[in-house]
Amino acid sequence: MKVLMLGAGATGGYFGGRMLEAGRDVSFLVREHRATQLRGNGLVIRSPQGDLRLKPRTLISGQVHETFDLVILSCKAYDLESAMTAIAPAIGADTAVLPLLNGMRHFDLLDARFGADKVLRGLCSIAVQLSSDGAIEHLSSLHALRFGEADERRTARIEAIDALMAGCKFDGKSSTGIQQALWEKWVMLACLAGMTCLLRANVGSIVAAPEGRQLMLDTLDECIAIAGSHGHPPRPQVADGVRAILTEPGSLAKASMLRDLEHGGRVEADQILGDLIARGAAKGIAAPLLKAAYASLKIYEQTLKKPSRH
Repeated sequence: MKVLMLGAGATGGYFGGRMLEAGRDVSFLVREHRATQLRGNGLVIRSPQGDLRLKPRTLISGQVHETFDLVILSCKAYDLESAMTAIAPAIGADTAVLPLLNGMRHFDLLDARFGADKVLRGLCSIAVQLSSDGAIEHLSSLHALRFGEADERRTARIEAIDALMAGCKFDGKSSTGIQQALWEKWVMLACLAGMTCLLRANVGSIVAAPEGRQLMLDTLDECIAIAGSHGHPPRPQVADGVRAILTEPGSLAKASMLRDLEHGGRVEADQILGDLIARGAAKGIAAPLLKAAYASLKIYEQTLKKPSRH
């Protein structure tokens, strides 16, 4: 199976690198700067699961002149439009597209662009970041990837992707409950990103502050209510686990969105919070804490658009 990984940043580089490590046919579609970096230093992964330095095949936008069996999207959600343009030449009659983006709005956009029959549902759970030298730093033992058909059928292409990921050094497998898994991840991520960005602090600092723990739980309740209104409340054991993670004393956990914010980068405010708020409003759910977090992020985005003064 020929695989094209859109992006070789922290997420795409990690999962694509692990597939390459296992001998899979993987190419990376990247920007010119990242291609130069990979040609010079290689694809470097530092991980508790084992370090890697590989020499991947790289393509840049405009250089794709072949189709692939599987195209995996690992870009930020705000880069989806340019990503769709970049991968279009790689999409053949039998190509499957597997997005690993945050939120769920991207599925509608991908379905409209390439056809709903081509677009799988997918998510990943991993803590990774890109270091200043371009190396991928894997921060924990968690490295899971889940995928499935939109209607959750067990198809030949799902079996083929299962076979592709079997033997790779990460937890990658298909799911017959992918829609539920997507909502459960969104609930967790929206609460974590919303509160850590709004309060500019990690989980441990938030729960140690007066009212901090309750604010976290109330925000989680808003997220759960919205998911429930769309027929996907988190399963009880999942909800209990999320509550424990989001209220753990001394925890250094914070959303990658907060790390992006701290470094003056772009954030996925619309895709992770704005869209969830809109879906809640359509069902009559007010979600005031999520709205406060969203407003804070939109104010931050305004500062990114202002010209710098020198």
